Amino acid sequence: MTESPTAITEKPQSRAVARIGWAILIIATLYVCYFSHLGAIGFVGPDEPRYAWIARDMAETGDWVTPRLYGKPWFEKPPLLYWGAALSFKLLGVSEAAARLPSAISALLATLSMAWLAWRLYGAETARWLLLLLPTTVGMIGFSHAAATDMPFSGMLTIAMVCAAVVLGLTRNENSPIIPRTPWLALVLFGFFLGLAVLAKGPAAIILSGGAVFFWALFTKRWRDAFRLFHPAAIAAFCLTALPWYILCARRNPDFFRIFVIEHNFKRFLTPEFQHIQPFWFYVPVTLAALLPWSIFSICAGISGAQELWRSRSLPLVSYFLSCWIAFTLFFFTISRSKLPGYILPALPPLALLTARAVVAHLEKRSGRWVLCAGGLTLVVMGVLAFHFSYKIPFVTDIFPSHGVSELSMFATVGGLLTAVIAFNRRLRTATLVLALTVFSLLSTSLSREDFVELDAGVSGRPMVKTALEHMTPEQASGATVFRLRRAYKYQVDFYLHRETEEWSPQTERHSIIFTDYKNSQEIVRLGGECPPYIAFPAVWVCEGKSGEILVPAPARSGQPQ
Repeated sequence: MTESPTAITEKPQSRAVARIGWAILIIATLYVCYFSHLGAIGFVGPDEPRYAWIARDMAETGDWVTPRLYGKPWFEKPPLLYWGAALSFKLLGVSEAAARLPSAISALLATLSMAWLAWRLYGAETARWLLLLLPTTVGMIGFSHAAATDMPFSGMLTIAMVCAAVVLGLTRNENSPIIPRTPWLALVLFGFFLGLAVLAKGPAAIILSGGAVFFWALFTKRWRDAFRLFHPAAIAAFCLTALPWYILCARRNPDFFRIFVIEHNFKRFLTPEFQHIQPFWFYVPVTLAALLPWSIFSICAGISGAQELWRSRSLPLVSYFLSCWIAFTLFFFTISRSKLPGYILPALPPLALLTARAVVAHLEKRSGRWVLCAGGLTLVVMGVLAFHFSYKIPFVTDIFPSHGVSELSMFATVGGLLTAVIAFNRRLRTATLVLALTVFSLLSTSLSREDFVELDAGVSGRPMVKTALEHMTPEQASGATVFRLRRAYKYQVDFYLHRETEEWSPQTERHSIIFTDYKNSQEIVRLGGECPPYIAFPAVWVCEGKSGEILVPAPARSGQPQ
């Protein structure tokens, strides 16, 4: 029986429509996950305002070699993030979005490079799913919106590892053209991006890439391929990229080697001096949380890989490469005495690639029924937990749960249940599409503008400082002080005031505007100062050290200054 001409002409049209739909969904996902709301929240924590201060100092002084905080050399991290943020400040002006733009761009480049690798290794279907799964993970969204070194480091290292896969010959298959025996471009790019990773966070990039390739060669006995990475072209590209700044900075600052290499690399790794002590299993829940809402898919991918290894006693070369990349990253930072969540970010791209491959394989075999049901139920659980623990989210409002959180919880619960029901009825592709669209919709409609305003005042000092500046004279701004502020909020206040603030005491002679928190504002009142009676409690409070007119009037609603 032959098909009608109409049916024959409809198939290419339907395929074209599907491709266009995929392209629109992927582009929208990349934009929403990496570039939307970059400046919705002020700087959070101690690192963002410090790094932004250093970048602003570089842009203002023109000294692109020595990072400086409060005018003094600061060698905690190399300069790649500072350079990117300083260029953004020059082009776009000083803002939170500009400071975070380098992280967003790094996340985008890492995702595109992994999609290219997925296409070379497994075909277009896996590449499409990777472009949906990786950007929508909690880890990639969170760190792409942070003015910190974690995402630039992870992004540059990811691209370097993709180039390493080409040099090792892993991309020679039916999905790619014949790769020459000496892939010159891949070698140069490997050295270049590995050099950028060293400029982003230091020598850890060499250890992570070298360790992953070493264990890959150990398991596969492909030592000859591994030694290709020591090609003079790769070494020259690496040295020309990474070494000039290190040499210049060391020549201008004699104590650079001791502070940066010894204290902030070896001591951070080998000793608990920096007080980031965590149990050895710390990165297990952190990794699962970073992979949300796709954690269950990653677990299923791991189980499938373990079953394949048990049956065949072997894995494809590519699977060994990705597994060594993941395992060595987790192992290296697990044995470190200093542990922070962002350290394992380089393991997320290969995890996402293996997860995308497993999803496609299950869909092709029509065996992903229970995986999709579990994915839908994961969204249900996330929605219920978000609603239940919403009172712990630091919204500056007297309404709990927040209206935005209630909507998100309801949407996640309904979308998850719908996904599970459709998957249970064996309509796997429809269930997968519903799950992807639910996650995308949750991200694109995450919170309303009002919710961001309320959250901003609860986690950052920006709203209070900027509101206070509108009421202060230049003399008051230059004499403003802080009182027992936590270190993170102290750095934030300093950045927005554009100067280092002093600690207030009752003996302060001049009339002083004081930035503090609610708890310590009561002490200021007891010592004779004045503080406005807010309904809700923002992260940073404004008081006056001596009697006088209240600087910022009490708000009419929910604690956000008017």
